[in-house]
Amino acid sequence: MTATPNDKVSLVTGASRGIGFAVAEALVARGERVVITGRDAESLATAVERLGGPERALGIAGKSHDEAHRAEVVDRTMERFGRIDHLVNNVGTNPAYGPMVDLDLAAARKILDINLVSTLGWVQLVHKASLRERGGAIVNVSSVSALGPAPGIGMYGASKAALIQLTQQLAYELAPTVRVNAVAPAVVRTKFAEALFVGHEEEVAATYPLKRLGVPEDVGGAVAFLLSEQASWITGQTLVLDGGLTLGGGTV
Repeated sequence: MTATPNDKVSLVTGASRGIGFAVAEALVARGERVVITGRDAESLATAVERLGGPERALGIAGKSHDEAHRAEVVDRTMERFGRIDHLVNNVGTNPAYGPMVDLDLAAARKILDINLVSTLGWVQLVHKASLRERGGAIVNVSSVSALGPAPGIGMYGASKAALIQLTQQLAYELAPTVRVNAVAPAVVRTKFAEALFVGHEEEVAATYPLKRLGVPEDVGGAVAFLLSEQASWITGQTLVLDGGLTLGGGTV
């Protein structure tokens, strides 16, 4: 990657691969330094090298819903770079599939803890460490499943709908110095979403007006835009990235 370095620092969670990595890649491409998190240290190390090595990226392994991990990441980022300008909350999980009436409540709590509560935890720490003084921007990765019923992934959709509401509330509370927005992708070709398209991708893609599934770079570019100065008058919004799927009322 070739880019003119700048002094901006972005923290991107869940970024060893897929959407999170595409976001980090887009930010590094415009000269930023990034801190990325993920559960697997080896995958993070590979991602750091792909992003330009330790001069451009720092990887810290851990679980997003672990308070100690969140504190370590923010502390190490401030020690290494002295600032955090952007936060991208990309971590998500969906350990349960099926009707809501049969959903194990422990799984429901896990979904909410990782997809919603940990996001608020990241925002609180990053705001106190840097954004409160410097200002900046936050993007939360929601899902098109937040916009309506989605067979089999109802609790995931509910958590992502709550994330949109959280985005609006934070945008209201943190203005005017911090902007907070969200993106809501439909099915993107990532390992996380494989159950939704592997073995029948052409059939799934045929339901989209643009006749293809998303790729991580589709989301990475949109997130990078929302973090940029070109989006300086945008806050509290959710940008739907769905290949036109919701034009027909679909959500997955």
